[in-house]
Amino acid sequence: MIVARKIFLLLFALSPISSGKAGDIIPTTKGMAWKYNLIEEAGEGFRLSDPQSDSAGKVRTTVVYRINGTRELDGKKLLEFEMHRAGRITNTDLMAVDELGLACWARVNENGELIKLGAPQTMVASPLQAGSAWVFNADVAQTKVEQAYRVAGEEEIVVPAGKFKAFHIHGQQSAPGPMIIDRWFVPGVGIVKDVTETRSDAGEMLRRISLELTEPPKIAPRPEIKPLDQAKKLSALVSTAPVGDATGKFTSATPKIYARWHGQGLRPGAVVRCVWIAERVDEIAPPDYIVDESTTTATAPDSYGLFALMRPKDGWKSGDYRVEFSVDDEVIEKVKLKIEK
Repeated sequence: MIVARKIFLLLFALSPISSGKAGDIIPTTKGMAWKYNLIEEAGEGFRLSDPQSDSAGKVRTTVVYRINGTRELDGKKLLEFEMHRAGRITNTDLMAVDELGLACWARVNENGELIKLGAPQTMVASPLQAGSAWVFNADVAQTKVEQAYRVAGEEEIVVPAGKFKAFHIHGQQSAPGPMIIDRWFVPGVGIVKDVTETRSDAGEMLRRISLELTEPPKIAPRPEIKPLDQAKKLSALVSTAPVGDATGKFTSATPKIYARWHGQGLRPGAVVRCVWIAERVDEIAPPDYIVDESTTTATAPDSYGLFALMRPKDGWKSGDYRVEFSVDDEVIEKVKLKIEK
């Protein structure tokens, strides 16, 4: 069984506007920053253990979106919108703000890799009014992306930054995987609330990320940036369940053994491979015998998922095993486990 998050998310995707003037869409001064409370949670059966999660299994933190300046791309001057989280720039979107609205032309991932979109993605289309709709269909980093948006109407909404009359934007992604996006956008301010839910092909909720604006946008210094550890692209563990603590010991009666992984700074389209190996199981195989293997494709820098191996009819054979995880044919992590009678 393979479960992998299928997601393509432009982290500063905004909704349409009511005026063609850039200043009426969002503030565009260099150094302008938006501060949000972020809550991240995963659906049952898809959650990885996270040292930052609370007793409810949710990660709560703050993030800052900030205009770092401009960058020229293919002769076009674009604004650099950086996402800062825990001392890292997790994403930079290169945006155009003009009389047509707001559109993303490219993005830079955590590793500094520039990814051009197959076509400019309109995030904000002028004019903004209830019933407006638009789509984005393009190939991004060799991944087909299909999204559709509509303006559901205007609503009053309360967030830590205050009470706003906002346009409610509802979006749905069908490729590369199901995703539901609900945003509340205020012209001249920006997004005041955003709830993005990634789902499996079967409709199960995999992950939900909620953002709420904590204060009006203002000029702010660039947050401190910690050096990015490039040494490890993926962390992994094995367990008796799709959620919960890791373990290295199993019995011959264990129904399934789960191998859970979580990427960091993965390139779009990176191939994650899991190989189950019997290191020393004298009864059935020579040393380092490959029992099974599976692969999946990462669709975001922090993609995560799990592989599961089901118990044989006559039970697991006792011995020493390991699970090897590789990214693009490079072995990144080896997790050892022991099966006892």
